[in-house]
Amino acid sequence: MCLAVPGKIMSIDDSGGELMKIGKVSFGGIIKEVNLAYTPEAKIGDYVIVHVGFALNTVDEAEAAKVFEYLKEIDGLDELTGEEKQQL
Repeated sequence: MCLAVPGKIMSIDDSGGELMKIGKVSFGGIIKEVNLAYTPEAKIGDYVIVHVGFALNTVDEAEAAKVFEYLKEIDGLDELTGEEKQQL
């Protein structure tokens, strides 16, 4: 299952131009590089919703926290860490 997950922008590298604007985004402490081309308004400290390596939209911190709580409840954060539980 693919999920769009919120993350906080920690840094931005726009040296490659607007279409290659890359952010280092923290997903609860897990840092991934994300393309920010679809969210040109996003800045360091903002939360973005990310799907398959692209930030799709910005969200406020409260909404991001709510989504993280839901993901913890369903073990949905395993996808970010690369850990999957073995099914018996």
